Amino acid sequence: MTDPRDNRRGILAMAVAMAGFNLADALTKLATQQLPLGETIFVRGVMAATVVAIAVGVDGSWRRAREVWTPLIGLRLVGEIGATLFYLMALVHVALPNVSAVFQATPLAMTAAAAAFLGEKVGPRRWIAIAVGFVGVMIIVRPGLAGFEPASVWVLVSVGFVVVRDISTARLGTRLPTSLVTLSTALSVTLLGLALMPFETAVSTVTDWRVPTPAQFALLAGTAAALLTGYVMLIKATQLAETSAIAPYRYTLMVWAFLWGVVIFHQTPDGPTLVGAAVVVASGLYAFHRERLRRLEAERRQ
Repeated sequence: MTDPRDNRRGILAMAVAMAGFNLADALTKLATQQLPLGETIFVRGVMAATVVAIAVGVDGSWRRAREVWTPLIGLRLVGEIGATLFYLMALVHVALPNVSAVFQATPLAMTAAAAAFLGEKVGPRRWIAIAVGFVGVMIIVRPGLAGFEPASVWVLVSVGFVVVRDISTARLGTRLPTSLVTLSTALSVTLLGLALMPFETAVSTVTDWRVPTPAQFALLAGTAAALLTGYVMLIKATQLAETSAIAPYRYTLMVWAFLWGVVIFHQTPDGPTLVGAAVVVASGLYAFHRERLRRLEAERRQ
């Protein structure tokens, strides 16, 4: 069993990661109103990868670069690329609070995946909580009803790739330096941006690549900094703690999403979104509560 102190550190790292990722989301959405999605991903990726490459050079982890070329790292990168692509495609077309609300299926999906692939125990009550949580997601998405946005389905696809990424990271453990794993992630996502260039008409509202203005460069730099913070803290969280322990703390992302949605984009969540989000969060918190009780009971038996 993971040391409880590691779980606490993992939880803190997860909360910081969610703040970083959601700030990056808000800034990315602003950027994609002025620049193509692929260019936005590419430019911010170059900035982030440059910073991480410097860190890898300073800490000497570059000497272990050959160790990155493993099937497990490859699987993690597939998860990262898929998660980024489908999430940002949705972000371009759907309101930030709605995207983040649907994305809250991630902790529930991670709890189920932890049981299936990591051998973590999930009892019947938590399985019920997972099922109820996905009902909440359907309330938000509203398939077949008025207010349904087809692009919101891309968020659910992204959740599937996130599960692949995080399960791979958990299996990776602490064998590789965080900076080296982060660099491989940043480089792969940067190449994704370049690969999107021929497909901008399908994924973006702005289609022509151009030289960003100084203000746009500053916006992309802020995005890269926030994204880099999210990458590092997420990797730390999944390496330090049990997946089922940190998964519920992804919900802190939604608080930031609603705040930025109102303040920056003047996007107020509607009734079904709020109700569905509440159902998802309540289900996730209950699942976390059951996990905590299980851990305490296991400790008492030792």
